Formats: sequence, C-alpha cells, structure tokens
Amino acid sequence: MLPITLNPQMVRVGLAWAGDGLARRAAFLADAGVNAVSVAVESSDAALHCLSLLFVAGLERDVAAELARRARSGGVLVNVEDIPELCDFHVPAVVRRGALMLTASTGGRAPGLARRLREWLQKRFGPEWDEHLETLSTAREGWRADGLAPEEVSLRTRTMIEKKGWLS
Repeated sequence: MLPITLNPQMVRVGLAWAGDGLARRAAFLADAGVNAVSVAVESSDAALHCLSLLFVAGLERDVAAELARRARSGGVLVNVEDIPELCDFHVPAVVRRGALMLTASTGGRAPGLARRLREWLQKRFGPEWDEHLETLSTAREGWRADGLAPEEVSLRTRTMIEKKGWLS
C-alpha cells in the first residue's frame, strides 16, 4: 500500500453509482473537499479519460468491471466499492478534526477492523484537536520564520505536544 493524501483541487474525480452507493461516496468525497463529476455507465472513453480517479458504487459487478476497465485504459485509478479485486486503491476509515485527518486501513482485507479503529480514534481525538493543530501550526510558522532547522522545529513540536499533555 502507498499511503498518500491528494489535494482535491489538483485531481478530477468521477463518481459512478446506483442506489445507496451515491449517498455514501458523495458524502465521503464532499467531506474531503472534492467536487466529484457524475459519471454515467455509458460515458464515452474520452469523458472517463479526463479523470484522475473514479469511484464506483452500487453497480452490478460485471457493469462495474467493464467501467473500471475502460477508465483504466486511459490511466484513471479506480475504486469499486466492496469489490477489492477491482480496486486500484482502497479508501481508509477517516476521522476528521478540522485539517487533522486520521485514517485506518487494512488494504481492503478487513473493513470491519478499519471501521472499529476509526471509532476508537474518534473517541480519543475529539473536536479539541482542531484547535491543537492550529496552535501547533502557528508555532511552527514562527519557528520556521525564525530560521530554525527542520530538526529543531520537529523537536519543538514534540516538546509542545508533551508539555501540553495532548497525547497523555
């Protein structure tokens, strides 16, 4: 697995769906700041190939597989909900606290475990973490403006977290 975080302003994301799949995936993408393009199953290859990522949810397996094949032929990465063998990437369980994002993933092997870990993280990282992140971000900007080396900035960050007891 390659853990990365994508800037939603730099990628074009498509969403193909049927039934309940739309609500789940649309909410997930909206929470990430993604303005997904609606993709019809019968979309042209040209329409598919202008995407960076394609999320597929709620479609019959054979329809999803064909859509995924067509998208991949243009270099598009595909995620087909609940069919790991059709996925180029998996979506982790996510906890968001402002700009802080905590994730848990099993690479699609045990989604129930990822979901349980998300619940555990939600209890331990409450809404106060948005403020903690802002405090650290402001301090980091100041340290960098003072010309401190990255190693010193990292050390001061760790020290601040420990002194404030945020992870105790």
